[in-house]
Amino acid sequence: MSEEPIPVMTPQRQAEREKLYQLMIELAYPASREVALLELSKKNDPDLAPMLWNSFGTSYTLLQEVVNVYPFISNPILKANQSNRVCYALSLLQCVAAHPGTRPAFLRGQIPVYVYPFISTTFKSKPFEQLRLNSLGVIGALVETDDTEAISFLLSSEVVPLCLSNMLKGSKLTKSAAIKIIEKILLNKTGLSYICETHDRFARVATTLGKMTIRMMKYPCFRVLKRVVRCYLLITENELGRSALRVCLPDPLRDGTFSSAMQHDPCAKQWLKTLLKNLESRAPAVMLQVVESTEGS
Repeated sequence: MSEEPIPVMTPQRQAEREKLYQLMIELAYPASREVALLELSKKNDPDLAPMLWNSFGTSYTLLQEVVNVYPFISNPILKANQSNRVCYALSLLQCVAAHPGTRPAFLRGQIPVYVYPFISTTFKSKPFEQLRLNSLGVIGALVETDDTEAISFLLSSEVVPLCLSNMLKGSKLTKSAAIKIIEKILLNKTGLSYICETHDRFARVATTLGKMTIRMMKYPCFRVLKRVVRCYLLITENELGRSALRVCLPDPLRDGTFSSAMQHDPCAKQWLKTLLKNLESRAPAVMLQVVESTEGS
């Protein structure tokens, strides 16, 4: 068998590659680091993630940028330029998390836990909101491709409570990013089983989704509502979850409250219709205690 020919780089591609290497070299020097972070965060090169991960000292530099901000997030003193700078680093970590060639090593290094302190912040100023949103982007990149290894890591490191907290606070973008992660976890068989396995886990998720549903009666956001409906629908694919939802699904999803909001989206309408159909039969007695505890949460 003849060997496949090695792709030849065009002069333009070669120049772009050299520019990337130069920017990564500049990351090593504090004086040029911020500009290099900004410029690299703008790049959309398919090989950027392996280049970042495999180049000497670059991963350490990105984590250093993250850790350097920790002292400023315990009180509302984080400035816009500090938030912007660390967000450049977070966008590069997101790039590494999203790439199939670097994701396994990214997980083995437990890099995602470095962004958890940012997701845990509660201050509502724009710098903090931007920090949370970009940190959720790193986690979102890990769950985007239904990678069971990534899902298992995130579940074991307790990312679900962090996402649930963000689903009830922050901007619409932050809420949407957080619930999308929960949706992706529920789409995965391991994730769905994990959430429906115990009373406490199910109760946290169901209570949060219920609060979001009620709040949307006063502050409607169709993008979030659609994801809420799909999360409920995915839970019905688990027998225990389906049994519990028969009792604790919020009434506004049953009585047509959101019909007008969904009338122009056939997909959302079908999800809600299927959800209600899945809940038609009677709940087994074994789940009643779980459901009653959930409603009282």
